Amino acid sequence: MNKSLTYADAGVNIDKANDLVDTIKNIAGKTSTPGVIGQIGGFGGLFSLDLNKFKQPVLVSSTDGVGTKLKIAFMLDKHDTIGIDLVAMCVNDISVQGAKPLFFLDYLSMGKLETKTASSIIKGIAKGCKEAECALIGGETAEMPGLYKQNEYDLAGFTVGLVEKEKIIDGSTINAGDIIIGVASSGLHSNGYSLVNKVCFEILKHDIDSYIKDIGKTIGEELLTPTYIYSKLIQKIIKTTPIKGIAHITGGGITDNICRIIPENCTAAIHKNSWEIPHIFKYIQQAGNIKDSEMMRTFNNGIGLAIVVAKKEVQQTLNQIEMLDKKAFVIGKIVTN
Repeated sequence: MNKSLTYADAGVNIDKANDLVDTIKNIAGKTSTPGVIGQIGGFGGLFSLDLNKFKQPVLVSSTDGVGTKLKIAFMLDKHDTIGIDLVAMCVNDISVQGAKPLFFLDYLSMGKLETKTASSIIKGIAKGCKEAECALIGGETAEMPGLYKQNEYDLAGFTVGLVEKEKIIDGSTINAGDIIIGVASSGLHSNGYSLVNKVCFEILKHDIDSYIKDIGKTIGEELLTPTYIYSKLIQKIIKTTPIKGIAHITGGGITDNICRIIPENCTAAIHKNSWEIPHIFKYIQQAGNIKDSEMMRTFNNGIGLAIVVAKKEVQQTLNQIEMLDKKAFVIGKIVTN
C-alpha cells in the first residue's frame, strides 16, 4: 500500500506555521493603537477609524518591498532590521502626502519556514511600526518549498494612512522661487542595491565582513543600515509650517523623485555640493566608475526627503528639522522651464 501523504511530506509544516502565529500575536500586540480591534489570527485585520476630527477624511495607501537589500541580510544571516526597511519604504511614501500611518500588513514567503528567522523579521517590522506609530494588524507567512534557495525569502508590505482632504500635500502650489530643503538619509536606505551588490561583491570582491576603514564599519554593517522612517518628523513639521511639497527620495534617486511633485511648468535646480554626502556613496561611485548623473537617478546620495517651501519659511523649517535631531540642508530651488 502506498504511504498516505501529508502536506508536511510536500514541504509545508502547518503546525510550525500555527506556532509562529502565536509568536507573531505577541510581537504585533506591542504595536497596538486605539483603532485596533481584535488581534492577529483572524481572516482580516480590523481597524476602527476615529473620524471626529475630520471633515473630509482621505485614505492613502502604499505597498513596497526592500528589493535586493535582502541579499545583505542573507549573507550576514541577520534579519532583525530588514523589517524596519519594509515599514519605512511604505510609510514614507504615504507620509510625504501628509497622511498619518494607521496600520501595516506584511507578506513573508520562505521556501522552508525557519521560525527563528521569521520571528526576527517580524520583530523588525514591529519595531518599524512602533517608530511610525502605526499598528501591525495582519499579514501572511507563506511556506513555498522549491521556490527559494535555502535560507532565502521574499518580503513585502502594505500600509494605510489618513489625511484631511484639504491638507493633502501634492505639490500643486509649488511656484518658481520656492526653496528645496533636503533632509539627511541614514545611508543607502533600500534602493540601488543591485548596483551596490555588483560593485561591492563582483568588482571589489569584498566579503560581507570586509572592513572599510574610511566608513568605519564592515561593508555588511553599512549596507544593512535601516532606512530612516520620516513619518513622525513630517507630522510635526506640517502642524506649524505650510509645506508645499515633499518627495521621498526612493527608487529613481533625486533626479526622478523630486520631479514627481513639481508642476509641469517648473523644474528643480539642485545645487551640487550643498549637502553632506555620506562616504558610502563616494566609495561606490569611485569603485564602480559611476557617472554623477547615474548616481543621482539611482541613489538618494544622502538626502532621504526633499521638502519644498516658500522662501520665507526656509529658516523655520530648517530649525524644526534640526530640533528633531535630523540634519537638513538647502539643496536647490524651483525655477521655470
